[in-house]
Amino acid sequence: MFIGIGTVVNVATVLVGSVLGVLVGHRLSHRTRDLVTDAIGLVTLLIAISSALTVGDKALSDAVGDSAPVLIVLGAMLIGGIIGSLLHIEERLEGFGAWMQRRFDRGEGEGKFVEGFVSASMVFCVGPLTFLGSLSDGLGRGADQLYLKAVLDGFTSIAFAASFGWGVAASALVVLVVQGSMTAVGALLGDVLPDAHVTALGATGGVMLIGVALRLLKLKQVAVADLLPALIVAPLLVQLIVVIRN
Repeated sequence: MFIGIGTVVNVATVLVGSVLGVLVGHRLSHRTRDLVTDAIGLVTLLIAISSALTVGDKALSDAVGDSAPVLIVLGAMLIGGIIGSLLHIEERLEGFGAWMQRRFDRGEGEGKFVEGFVSASMVFCVGPLTFLGSLSDGLGRGADQLYLKAVLDGFTSIAFAASFGWGVAASALVVLVVQGSMTAVGALLGDVLPDAHVTALGATGGVMLIGVALRLLKLKQVAVADLLPALIVAPLLVQLIVVIRN
């Protein structure tokens, strides 16, 4: 599979889900949608644990020592979480989505289309899986996270399109641009960062993905977006330890 396949699949599921939503979405029960979300949450947890366990990879332990990898992930999560919390990343993202809805909801004839477009774009592109999955795909670590997101977005688009119509399908363009850009960033990092740094980034992302699973399973509303700076902090900590050791 080629880099970017996850985004291609995600765009396809949004389009297919939108068509189904316009045609038959109103027949999908709330219980069915909840069950699908729970199933995706459980599989997300499985993939998250698998990603987090890469903290034991030889490339990372050889670079920083056997006892440092877990501490690097811990430090990245703590420092990144503090930075994200101080910057109010999650709150700002939610506020941006609310502003977009208010900005375009003018009660005009096209209002329903635009509301569907804006609402779906925010839901599909603001979540942590957008960043984690796209970076993972770009880094060449697989598109499993984006495949999960694609399934979730597909069912969500059915529900959205049943209410808002074809505006939801138009949000596929935003998904393509945002996730395509993040995948390109991941591909660039994969060419620049050594294996140890990429491993630390992936393991940290895996731990964050556990937070996404907890949210999907409605166990705890972890502010995962506030933890996003940890993806920058993790490779920096690796580099710091490498410099100190040398």
